Formats: sequence, C-alpha cells, structure tokens
Amino acid sequence: MNHNPMVDAYIEKAQAFARPILVKLRSLFHRACPQIEEKLKWSVPSFEYQGMVGGFAAFKNHVCWGLWKSALLDDPTGALQTRAASVMGAGKIASVKDLPPDKVMLDLIRQAVKLNEQGVKLARPKPAAKLAPRTPADLAGALRSHPKAAGAFKAFPPSHKREYIQWITEARQPATPQRRLEQAVVWISEGKQRNWKYMPARKS
Repeated sequence: MNHNPMVDAYIEKAQAFARPILVKLRSLFHRACPQIEEKLKWSVPSFEYQGMVGGFAAFKNHVCWGLWKSALLDDPTGALQTRAASVMGAGKIASVKDLPPDKVMLDLIRQAVKLNEQGVKLARPKPAAKLAPRTPADLAGALRSHPKAAGAFKAFPPSHKREYIQWITEARQPATPQRRLEQAVVWISEGKQRNWKYMPARKS
C-alpha cells in the first residue's frame, strides 16, 4: 500500500477511540483503489487518484469522512448523509461500528475513483451577482439635477453604485451625508468610482 508517513503520524496523534476508525477508513480507500495516493490537504488526510477522491479527519469526540464527488454518486443507503463536496460530509463517527458496511463503502469509493478516471468534473455553482442597492432619494434627486453625473452613475456596474450609496448613507454625523453627496456628484460626473484615489494610475 502507498502509505504516507504524514498520515501515519496523523493517526498516531489522534484520540484513542479514533485510531481504529481511521485505520479502517484508510484500509477501505486502499482496498477500493490500490493505486490511491495519500496526502495531507487542509491539514487532514486525503486520498487521491487522478484527482481528489475523499478523506477523513479526527476530532476530540468524533471522526468525519467523506468523498469529494458525493453529489454525483449513487448512494441508495444514504451512507454519505450529505451531497456536499467535502472530506467531512458523511456524518460524525464515534466507533467503527458506526461506519456503513464495507460493501457499501467500497462501492462508493470505487464510484468516486471511476468518475476521476472518466475526467468528470464537479460543477461549482456560480455565486449570484450582487445587485446595486436602491438609490436613496437624496442621491437620486442630486443626479437628476446633474445629467452628466446621472449618465455616468447609470453606466456604473452595481459594485461602483453600491460603494457610493453606502458611503453616503452610512455617514454618522448629521452634516456628513450632504457633504458626501455633493462630493459624490463631482466624482461621478468625472466617471470616477468611489475609491478612485486608491486605484493604480492607468498607463498611457
């Protein structure tokens, strides 16, 4: 077996109750894929073959394990408990007896290995784009009085709009919002974003 000394050390340092669980999980990964490689990733043991397969982690009172592409696996018994891509996604284990049967575990690991062999990628959901907050009435009124600023503000991406709106609305002193509003109109008319002073100068 391709045992990594760093994983040996990790198991040796684990709580006494956890060691038999870690040894068992380690054995299952190697039985399912004799070519699997052991590494430490995120400071916990991971098992890789043509990409991440899975891993485990020991804590004070429990052990967690999981498979990286769990969302893509056929798991009729619910052994993984979650479809999250994680080496800790299969619940908390306090005893070897808490683990699913070997047959179930081996099948799941082999499915994960096969996905890697086939080059199947785990799709990552794209974060939702943040929309600009609603333009406050005082800023909207100031922009209507300055068509150039209004046009520039309309063309700004949501992040630039948000910076100006937050700068104006989060002022603490009573006189500050009006002062910032007047300054904002000047900068916006010039097409400048709120933090333009801190942006690197453009090369001509």
